[in-house]
Parts: sequence; structure tokens; C-alpha cells
Amino acid sequence: MKCPFCGELKDRVVDSRESRDGLAVRRRRECLSCGRRFTSYEEIEDIPYMVVKNDGSREDFDRKKLLAGLHRACQKRPITVTELQEIVEAVEQELHEQEDREISTRQIGALIMARLKDLDQVAYVRFASVYRKFEDVDAFMEELQKLVNRD
Repeated sequence: MKCPFCGELKDRVVDSRESRDGLAVRRRRECLSCGRRFTSYEEIEDIPYMVVKNDGSREDFDRKKLLAGLHRACQKRPITVTELQEIVEAVEQELHEQEDREISTRQIGALIMARLKDLDQVAYVRFASVYRKFEDVDAFMEELQKLVNRD
């Protein structure tokens, strides 16, 4: 590590400890050339997940955007914010388990719908109507029929 005082590259670690909920390591260092001490932080580099949209464009995965979509689908339904956050966390967990850093909106939608179907069928149909872009009443009725036949 380059000394911020004299620019030399030789130092020794005097003290090392976790900081910020274990997301970084704080190290006190002493320059072997000038003897002055300084602090450095070591963090894991966060690699963003990219969402591939239907038109082929890409954007960073946004947890808030996903939660907002779920809020709209579950509006005036007996679903708690905690339950919605659990759905988002489950989707994020599946992202972390993938080796690929890109995921399509179709995959994300399918993951959400699988969870919504068991949680609340009305919210499921609302979400599905946007996700699957129902063009007419027949497509909507077809999805409802699938739900009715499942039970």
C-alpha cells in the first residue's frame, strides 16, 4: 500500500478489524520508511446485476423498482410489506446463486409470479396482466381459468 505521506510502498499492518457490519476490513498501517500511520479499508467489489429488458436494453437491477411493481399489484390486498420484501429477497437470493450476472425481465417476472400465485391469487392476476401484457379479455380469462383449474 502506498504511504499517503511519503509515497513509499513498504508498510506493515498494525491492527486489523471488521467494520460496517462485516462489509469491510479496516487496517491501521505503519509506513516502514517514514514511520507515520494511516488507515486503509478493504471491501469486496460489488458486481452489479444487469436486467435485460424485452427490447434488448440493459439496466442495473433495482430492488426498489421491483418492490414498487409488487406494491402496485398488491394494492388494497391483505398482503404485508414484509411479505413483499420477502419475495424481493427471494428473487435477489436466486440472482446471487446464478453464475451469470445478467437476467431477463421474463425470468424475474416468472420468479415473482411463482411466489405471488401461492400468496394471493388476485395480486398474481394483476401482476400477470402487466407481465404477460394481456391484449384482450380472452387472454385474461385464460389465465383465470388456469387458476380455477389448479384448485
